[in-house]
Amino acid sequence: MNTPQRRLVERVAEHIKSKFADESSGHDWHHINRVRKLARQIAAQEGADVDMAELAALVHDIADWKFHDGDDTKGPIEAARLLRQEGVTQDVIDQVTDIVATISFKGAGVHTEMKTLEGKCVQDADRLDAIGAIGIARCFAYGGHAGRLMYDPDEAPVMHATAEAYKAAKGTSLNHFYEKLFLLKDRMNTTSGRARAEERTQYMQDFVARFLQEWGTPED
Repeated sequence: MNTPQRRLVERVAEHIKSKFADESSGHDWHHINRVRKLARQIAAQEGADVDMAELAALVHDIADWKFHDGDDTKGPIEAARLLRQEGVTQDVIDQVTDIVATISFKGAGVHTEMKTLEGKCVQDADRLDAIGAIGIARCFAYGGHAGRLMYDPDEAPVMHATAEAYKAAKGTSLNHFYEKLFLLKDRMNTTSGRARAEERTQYMQDFVARFLQEWGTPED
């Protein structure tokens, strides 16, 4: 349906697609578009505002702290700037930027709870794209981008207690499964998210077990 709301969403989508078309760390347009679609599906199943969830999903990575020296204020600022340019009301901007500010995982000991159902749907969608087969590929893509080792048997995973410790960490890509990815299943907000996360998590666990077997370090 060609409503003003749909036209707004599509304009924002075109802006984000252009901005992230050549990104190669796993935080590209295709990631954002997958999160967008998942967020719509989950929002519809959970009775949330589908358009609000989609809009927030489109801008959720507009300025990720990982690419801005750990500054997690950059994302909400950039999201607000884009939405303001598009004539979005302040109430909608406030809702979207709160989702952007809260969406990221920031350590095993840090809980980032969303205030709205729409935020919970978008956070679940983003976390689902971090796990499963796509999540495995994105983990190693980002690890290579960040100059991290694929694996070091002498380096144990760290359960970071604070956001500061998590942001400063330079652990291996394989450790990231233990430090974040395996934890996401139990941090899903919605019934829809939890149902999807089960199979994806099992897939990752099977992958890591096979990885360690082929490496030559049998898993205990």
